[in-house]
Amino acid sequence: MGSDAEKLAAAQNATDNTNSLGFVGLTTLVVTTCVGAGIFSLAGDLAAGGANTAAVLAGWPICFVGVFALAKTFSGLAAVRPELSGGIYAYAHSGFGEYVGFGSAWGYWMSACLNNAGYAIMLFNALSYFFPQLGGGNSPVSVLLASCFLWLIAFLLTHGVRLATGVNLVITLAKLVPLALFILCVVLLTKFDPAVFTSNFWGEPGGPSFVEQLRGTMISLVWLFVGLEGAVVVSGRARDPHDVSRATTFGFVLVVVFYILICVLSLGILPREELAVLSTPSLAGVFEKVIGPAGAVLVNGGVVVSLMGTMLGYLTFAAETSYQAASRGLLPARLAATDSHGTSVTTVLVSAGITQAFLVLSIFSEGTYQFFYTCSVYAILVPYTCAAAYYARIAWKAERMDMPLAPSLISARIAGTLALAYTAFLIWSSGMKGLTVVAIAVAPGTILYLLMRVRAKKSLLPTLADKVFAAIVAAAVIATVMVNLLPMFVA
Repeated sequence: MGSDAEKLAAAQNATDNTNSLGFVGLTTLVVTTCVGAGIFSLAGDLAAGGANTAAVLAGWPICFVGVFALAKTFSGLAAVRPELSGGIYAYAHSGFGEYVGFGSAWGYWMSACLNNAGYAIMLFNALSYFFPQLGGGNSPVSVLLASCFLWLIAFLLTHGVRLATGVNLVITLAKLVPLALFILCVVLLTKFDPAVFTSNFWGEPGGPSFVEQLRGTMISLVWLFVGLEGAVVVSGRARDPHDVSRATTFGFVLVVVFYILICVLSLGILPREELAVLSTPSLAGVFEKVIGPAGAVLVNGGVVVSLMGTMLGYLTFAAETSYQAASRGLLPARLAATDSHGTSVTTVLVSAGITQAFLVLSIFSEGTYQFFYTCSVYAILVPYTCAAAYYARIAWKAERMDMPLAPSLISARIAGTLALAYTAFLIWSSGMKGLTVVAIAVAPGTILYLLMRVRAKKSLLPTLADKVFAAIVAAAVIATVMVNLLPMFVA
């Protein structure tokens, strides 16, 4: 661990100090990446998944407790292991070994790129409301324009992270306006109807059971908070280490208030059957019901502004994660190169290239933004689970809990245990689909990992955790092949 910390410190000392981030910049990065497309389509996504009011109301407390525990886990780890900056994958690397650390970094990197591809599709879905000739988010024309926007963002990031987060501050304020207007209009115009809210409370006879509905809400709800770890991802560029924990907690509280209000209010305006068939973003149809066509215009405009900032934030995350992983030797060393401003131009361009590949794939696969965000959540469960397990371990062993900013021992143990239980619940909720995505996401990266370890003449799986993780990945690959290919031969 000492050599890893020295490598990271050396990489950070090479960074231009003027490229650092304060509390406002870190907080807006958290809020901007959380408040993306999800809030504008949440009610429709939950309804389309078969979740009725009872399941949604039951899902929120579980999600709140679980995600709050994750937030405290990230902020707690930032306090007790401040030298492990640059991304939540660093906790997996430090706590469990080389391959586990690589898998976490790779999973987070792919998750960010998948998210950005989904956001690009959602962005041009919203723009299609104003310009029908675009033909939807994954039409060839939309993908071409989305690609141009993606590389414009890449150009912006190559001119410094501080500039990018300055733009994020403006975008964060702009995106919250239509959301706040929706809440005010529903409340002031008394458009919330308790009869609609309670109608078909438990679901249709013969439909999905309550447990199935609840399980179906989990991935959609947790996707809303992907990005909560944003301040940790760029913690290596924080002006004050104290700000990382503060920004993570404050950003969580801010976004959860918006989420719950908008989700609950939407359920009292349109019944589930109507919410389920609304076009994306569904909040546009709900707001149109409240104040007329102007509501749809406001929401679609908000989606456009929101996603511009969110794509910027996620490309930052993808580039920073791969840069820090390369600094630790988990990815090729050339990815750790920086320019005179401390920006890793290589990782920005490579991350944009991976996102570009996903965008092109969406044309041929007719992939929707729901498909990409679902895959993104599955991929990010690897680093989330590893971070939660690491925090729970050091809390119960009382390791490094004497650090100046460390939380109390009891609160650390509660947060770590709850976060680990929640991520395990999410893995169970993801089922075979989640296992398939993890296999597809991690397996190609494993080839790169093995080549690097062989070239460096190092042990392939040096720890027991590495061996266990490798066995899980191998089992996932085998199961995926059997489930998808075996029926072809049997038939």
